[in-house]
Amino acid sequence: MKEAVVNFINYMTGLLWGPFMLILLLGGGIFLTIRLNFIQFRYFKYMWNQTFGNLFKKQEKQDSEDAHGTVTPFQAVTTALASTVGAANIVGVPVAIFFGGPGAVFWMWVTALFGMITKYVEVVLGVMYREKNADGEYVGGPMYYLKNGLKSKFLGNAYAFIFMLTIVSGIMVQANSAAGSAESLGINTTISGIIITLIVGIIVVGGVKRVGKVSEKFVPFMASLYVLGCLIIIFANITAIPGVFVSIFKSAFSPQAAVGGFAGSTIALTMRWGIARGAYSNEAGMGSAPIAHAAAKTDHPVRQGMWGMFSVFFDTLLICTMTALVILSTGIWTNGDIGAAAMTAEAFNDFYGKIGGGLVSFSVLLFVISTIYVILFYGERLAEYLFGKTFSLIMRYVYLGACFAGAVGGLRFLWIFLDFLFGLAVIPNMIGVLFLSGVVAKKTKEFFTSEKYYLKDVKMKKSLND
Repeated sequence: MKEAVVNFINYMTGLLWGPFMLILLLGGGIFLTIRLNFIQFRYFKYMWNQTFGNLFKKQEKQDSEDAHGTVTPFQAVTTALASTVGAANIVGVPVAIFFGGPGAVFWMWVTALFGMITKYVEVVLGVMYREKNADGEYVGGPMYYLKNGLKSKFLGNAYAFIFMLTIVSGIMVQANSAAGSAESLGINTTISGIIITLIVGIIVVGGVKRVGKVSEKFVPFMASLYVLGCLIIIFANITAIPGVFVSIFKSAFSPQAAVGGFAGSTIALTMRWGIARGAYSNEAGMGSAPIAHAAAKTDHPVRQGMWGMFSVFFDTLLICTMTALVILSTGIWTNGDIGAAAMTAEAFNDFYGKIGGGLVSFSVLLFVISTIYVILFYGERLAEYLFGKTFSLIMRYVYLGACFAGAVGGLRFLWIFLDFLFGLAVIPNMIGVLFLSGVVAKKTKEFFTSEKYYLKDVKMKKSLND
């Protein structure tokens, strides 16, 4: 009976994450790009100035009378990034290259460029239709814009319930990955399970403000540590980089012959792996990020939407690309004796010695812990939406129990539901995103034609430059 259930779920997951999901996510991103006049390209410089360009400046806009929210815009985006920047950036990229060839990286980039607009729409809607809860905190996400914007309480409830259950499996899988990384550093899985569960519990018990404060320090540190490690290897192999880019673009549009341990791939296979890993990495279209961004202090939904676009750029076009360049420039992807998931660690090992594998394991540990505490926070918000504050506290301890169980390798049967449930949650969210795109288009036009927002920002920048 158990084997039959496993086979059925695996079969349904394969159908769900096949061409249908790729068309929904990538096709949806293309539709939104046209519907919103290519703003991720037209206003890329403005997006950059409003996000990364403002990190080291006083955040006057978030303190203005028009700005409302619970956490700062940066805390909101780092909270969302803590969920997306994870093992997929380190492990998922070499898997995509191993099965799809270097061309998979190109399709990962394409997915990110269109994913930027999908994430933008999600975040704008998340801020537009957010509410205040009993504690006076701003709450939002797909369940709120499906209920308040699309006027479909059924779809809102369906999304919240499916995603709430998804997080149980998600936490278990992530905790097991974290415990595995800790084990490679010499820490027993039971001990690491206890430590990870305690750390996550201490963070989430402080609510959205503590989650935001931890994320704004934790995420830049862990990302910088990993990116620096990658950059050193890339610069050491700088002469190979031009050839790497040639192989990425060339194999994106032509079948890739077998090389070493790589079995070769067709164009369709290359596209499939690149698009799937890109979408899974930045989570554009999955509806998780608006839950974090809805709490941000901002004077306009579009301004926070810029942070949504930045998060996809940072996650996929920066961190995933760093991993890809390491894998391709070192040539380790053609080594048939190394499993795809272990390639990044092996590349670091070859370059840095034993400390390299430890650095990757430590990075995975940090990335995964951040993912756990954020998706647990998401789960609480979903439970609160469905059944109220008291139930959300009950779910907190269910999730913490799942964290420990996953770390020690328990209840593995539940893990098979992760991708299936995740895919089911995407459907109602994308329905809301696509059908409410007209509302976002109007809000976007309002922002970019207003003397109070975009035009004022441009004039201020021009006067500073003069």
